[in-house]
Amino acid sequence: MTGAQTVDPAVVPVIRVQREDFDPALESNRLTQGRHDIGALVSFVGLCRNEAGSLQALELEHYPGMAETEMSRIAGLAIKRFSLLGLTAIHRHGRIAAGEQIVLVIAAAPHRQAAFDGANFVMDFLKTSAPFWKKEHGKDGTSGDWVAAKDADDTARDRWAAVKE
Repeated sequence: MTGAQTVDPAVVPVIRVQREDFDPALESNRLTQGRHDIGALVSFVGLCRNEAGSLQALELEHYPGMAETEMSRIAGLAIKRFSLLGLTAIHRHGRIAAGEQIVLVIAAAPHRQAAFDGANFVMDFLKTSAPFWKKEHGKDGTSGDWVAAKDADDTARDRWAAVKE
């Protein structure tokens, strides 16, 4: 956290779960438009990788309502902990082909470290706490299993253990 700054209660995160793709540049512009207090903007775009050529697509499901609520909770923790000036988190659902965008997180802060930490924090918790499930679809036409959680994701989340919820 960047000192003992006061959190602006007017900072309301933009949270969306949607089937359609998103435009990171447009979302960044929306977040910063008319703002001159933002000194750093960090964005992360998660893509569907092809897993060494074997994956055609991921099928992402979510728990409607609960996913948005959990994303908002996580965003609120990040805004408070890192004194963020703005935050956008968009997660797609449905069938997403290899190479397509899945998730966008943009953190705006007065300084770079808070923006980097805020974006990392949000992604670490989205991977482990938000109710999203992924099923693999292979290039050979087979429908694989639901993707299991990874220990590395839990380890990444646990580094933020000092978070007061």
